[in-house]
Amino acid sequence: MAGTAASGAAAVAQAIKASGAIVRLDEREFQRLVNRMDSPLVVRNQGGLGKRTFQYLTGYRGLVFHTKTQQRIHFPSGTEIIEARKIWIP
Repeated sequence: MAGTAASGAAAVAQAIKASGAIVRLDEREFQRLVNRMDSPLVVRNQGGLGKRTFQYLTGYRGLVFHTKTQQRIHFPSGTEIIEARKIWIP
């Protein structure tokens, strides 16, 4: 049992190293960040069991930014949105 927990922790640590730093923002700050971009690209996922949730990711100046909300965020026209089947944040 301890070996399984240790291997799971090692997998999470490896995922964090592979993905780099992920900065969590509140919904309004995430939207302000996207509004500042010239050609924004946002990855979106809709999910949740019982309660609908939306997750969003975007990259800016070498960092990855993430937010999770109960409401869909509306972005400026021209924002490229990629619908993801799943977003997993370690």
